[in-house]
Amino acid sequence: MTEWHFYEPAAGHGLRHDPLNAIVAPRPIGWISTVSPAGVRNLAPYSFFNLFNYKPPIVGFCSVGAKDSLANARDTGEFVWNLATRDLAEAMNATSAAAPPETDEFALAGLETLPSAKVRPPRVAASPVQFECVVTQVVQLEARGGGALPSWLVLGEAVAVHLDRALLDDGVYQTARARPITRGGGPADYFEIAPEQLFRLERPRA
Repeated sequence: MTEWHFYEPAAGHGLRHDPLNAIVAPRPIGWISTVSPAGVRNLAPYSFFNLFNYKPPIVGFCSVGAKDSLANARDTGEFVWNLATRDLAEAMNATSAAAPPETDEFALAGLETLPSAKVRPPRVAASPVQFECVVTQVVQLEARGGGALPSWLVLGEAVAVHLDRALLDDGVYQTARARPITRGGGPADYFEIAPEQLFRLERPRA
């Protein structure tokens, strides 16, 4: 018989560490590059990130707290998503530092950049995939009672996509070949997506 640990989040979880982000995991990483109106480059990872629509492609990240990525994306209307891979994990982690707004995280992490084609923020040169995005919505989250939360969902339409051709086989993108990393729970857990974890399920036909 299952023994359940039950809790109501508003009253606390009663555990040593909040299990929420360990349960909803692993989560893709939104490695977001932006530029401030003054021209300062910013790069930061967000584990509250995902793809929300196909056509047009809409991706979004949630800033828990009013951080530089949020301010820059809202002020300029642009951001770039860069795929975080195992080879770039340490550099990605370096860009998560709580640095002052005038800090250039590309320089902080020793990362080279490439210019974008449609937007102003640069791309991470070593990342094998980048989406250039134009902001479509910035939504401040609310609790069930309607009270505003200090968290903002930034949604953007990908207007340009860059793919390393080495990740394509006969026109099909090979997810695991890039060795993408995802965020787990706890203060330091990450996971790498590897080819041996692949299994296939065909969608049932009506």
